[in-house]
Amino acid sequence: MANIVPKFGLGTFRLSGQIVIDSIKNALDVGYKAIDTAQIYGNEAAVGQAIAESKINRNELFITTKIWTDNYRADRLIPSLKESLLKLQTDAVNLTLIHWPAPSLGISVEEMMQNLLVAKQQGLTEHIGISNFNIELTQQAIDAIGLENIATNQLELSPYLQNQKLVNFLQSQQIDVTSYMTLAYGKVLNDPVLTQIAQQHQASTAQISLAWALQKGFSVIPSSTQREHLISNLKAQEIQLSNDEMELITTLERNSREVNPENLAPQWN
Repeated sequence: MANIVPKFGLGTFRLSGQIVIDSIKNALDVGYKAIDTAQIYGNEAAVGQAIAESKINRNELFITTKIWTDNYRADRLIPSLKESLLKLQTDAVNLTLIHWPAPSLGISVEEMMQNLLVAKQQGLTEHIGISNFNIELTQQAIDAIGLENIATNQLELSPYLQNQKLVNFLQSQQIDVTSYMTLAYGKVLNDPVLTQIAQQHQASTAQISLAWALQKGFSVIPSSTQREHLISNLKAQEIQLSNDEMELITTLERNSREVNPENLAPQWN
C-alpha cells in the first residue's frame, strides 16, 4: 500500500500566472515528475498549460489536486473535479485529496470520503486521499471507505512542526505521509543546528530540511520559482543524514504551525 506518492514533487501553493508556468516548465526540464496543485490555488489552468507546453508525456507525470471545501457534497464533488480536469488538460489526475476536514461545515468525513471514492470509481482520479486530517478524522476516513483507498495524508511538517504522534499513526497504517511547508515558509533556513549540519554536508539548510523529511519516509513538495533552487532541492535526495544528525533535528520541534485556518483545521494531536 505504501509509496503511491512520488517522493519528490513540486508544490504550486501561492504561485499563479506566468510565475507558476515558468516554475513548472523549469521543474519538468530539470527532472521533476510530480506536481501538486489544488482547486483553491486558482492555478490549475496555468498548471495544465505549463504541462501541455512542456511536451512531457502525460503518463510520465504524477498530478495531484485537492477538492475545496465548497465542493464536498455529492452534487458538487464530481462536477468540480471534472472542471479541474478540464483546466489541467487531462482525462484523470493521479491523486485527489480532501483539502481540509472543515468540521464547522457540518459535512461528515464519511460523506466527503464516499463522494471522493465515487470519483475514483468513475476513473476521474487514480488514487484518493486526505490532507490536514488528525488521527481521529483519519480513522473516520479509513472506516468510511477502507484503508486501501487512502493513499496519503498531506500535512504541514517541518523541523519546527514534527507532529510525531500523527506521523506514527499514519506510518503504522501504511498511509503515505506527504509533507508540505517542509521549510516552514523559510523560517528554518537560518536555524543554527541546520546550518551546522549543512556545513558538514556542504549543502544548504533547505537541502538538509528536505533530506530530513525524506529520511523520515515522507514525500515532499517544495515550491520554488528559481531554476537553481529547483535543482538544489532535488539534490536533497542524495544527502544521507547520520542518526545523530536526525536526532539533533528532532530537538528542533517547537510545534510551530504556519497554516491553521479557523473553521477548516481539526483539533491537532
